[in-house]
Amino acid sequence: MTVSLVSIVLPVHDQGDHVADVVREYEESLARLPVPHEIVLVVNGSTDSSLAVCRELERANPSVKVLESVEGGWGRAVLLGLESARGDLLCYTNLARTRAEDLTLLLLYGLMHPDVVVKANRKIRDSLYRRFGSLLFNLECRALFDLSYWDINGTPKVFSRSLGRLLTLTREDDLVDLEFHIVCRHEGYRVLEVPIFSNVRHSGRSTTNHRSALALYWGALSMWRSLPGKAL
Repeated sequence: MTVSLVSIVLPVHDQGDHVADVVREYEESLARLPVPHEIVLVVNGSTDSSLAVCRELERANPSVKVLESVEGGWGRAVLLGLESARGDLLCYTNLARTRAEDLTLLLLYGLMHPDVVVKANRKIRDSLYRRFGSLLFNLECRALFDLSYWDINGTPKVFSRSLGRLLTLTREDDLVDLEFHIVCRHEGYRVLEVPIFSNVRHSGRSTTNHRSALALYWGALSMWRSLPGKAL
């Protein structure tokens, strides 16, 4: 498959203080790609200057496109961005956590292997608490859905438009990443996990807390129970 355009979807939530710097870093690094790219900024439920900053980036950069999701939600922003993306090779990632060099590396893998899903496997967490929480969630997902992947929520995730079932995701919440992997498992899409050893955070604070973590654990179980043949 020939790739003529790469699309990178970046949900933006209350990140007006650093989104411009991150996008500039991405643009400089993405210039190394052998094909053109577009950056789709999806401002989701922000209450700060994020939308205004992103609009200014759009005016200054022909490769940047801005969408707004008033309701917010990680999954909703990802789905909206993918729906609008024009590229043959698609990617979405957490811009607060993704270094420019890591994003470019995974996209290069994707260009070399367009029939394979490429995703990050983050090896470092901020704290023992986050390491334990991530391990627990990943073990739950592996056990319930017979998955062989680690770091379910790890991004960037890179895949070809030809892997069409990944364009029919429905989860509008944080479980969209789990749904992504369930689809890969069901459809037999090969997945390449690239180890990422950075725990950089550009700015801001993580929105993950005890409540959101419990929602992930319960949500995964609820998804499993909704599968055909499972008792509700």
